[in-house]
Amino acid sequence: MTVEGLPVLDNHCHIDPRNGEGIDAVEKFKRSGGTHMCIVNKPSWSLGVEADEGEDFRAVFEETVGVVEEASDVLEGEAFAVLGVHPALVSRLLGRYGGPQNDEAVERAEEVMKAGLDVAAEYVENGDAVALKSGRPHYDVKDPTWEASNNVMRHAFELGTEHDCPVQLHTESGEDFSDIREKAERVGMPPDRVVKHYSSPAVSAVQRSVLARKEWAMEAAEDGHDFFLETDYIDDPERPGAVLGTRTVPRRVDALLKAGHKDAVERACVTLPEEVYGIEISV
Repeated sequence: MTVEGLPVLDNHCHIDPRNGEGIDAVEKFKRSGGTHMCIVNKPSWSLGVEADEGEDFRAVFEETVGVVEEASDVLEGEAFAVLGVHPALVSRLLGRYGGPQNDEAVERAEEVMKAGLDVAAEYVENGDAVALKSGRPHYDVKDPTWEASNNVMRHAFELGTEHDCPVQLHTESGEDFSDIREKAERVGMPPDRVVKHYSSPAVSAVQRSVLARKEWAMEAAEDGHDFFLETDYIDDPERPGAVLGTRTVPRRVDALLKAGHKDAVERACVTLPEEVYGIEISV
């Protein structure tokens, strides 16, 4: 099943067969007309991994790649892995290593997160992932933490440039992300491959992955600029349906098509993913 014969991509979601709905959530997506998913690894600590070195992340990435393979078996299209290090990990690491005012603790936290990204990049290189995930905290942090987080994000851009892949970002809310664009361009990363996850339609300077709220989806389709659609479904039994349920993107696509935005839908779900991720979207 598709929505009016078109592929439907959820650009950012989490599937957790250990603690959440798992493949049942993928089935719901499929029954609603969804065909393709970018599945992002959950934060390492939520899967019981308290990382102290890069290799500690491998178990998280292996689990995510396994989920992607299972989802691809279910979907009419395909699932794709997006692997990396959640930027909020910096606070957990600093809590263990000595706090944001401790220079050695900050340096060690930064090194661990960069090493995790190095491991994630191996999966891009061997074809098991299509993008990296990085960013910076969405909450207030001390200056040393902020600087370290920006250093980690810049390292992700360096890896994205080296491995010719996009980077999905988890960041603070906002509209103008020119500073991130500049950081990416400085290391040769094309800004249209820097994908701001959980975007509002007002986000500028980087690629938008718009959270599929009714008003936001319609506004993005009407403004003429590129966008993806995502649910940021977190598959947490303590927060059922959060952030948005997996049926949401197919429903928004259906609404956009009925409103006459077929070109925007095809751009968001077919040609833009092919350009940004280098993947084929077809059913």
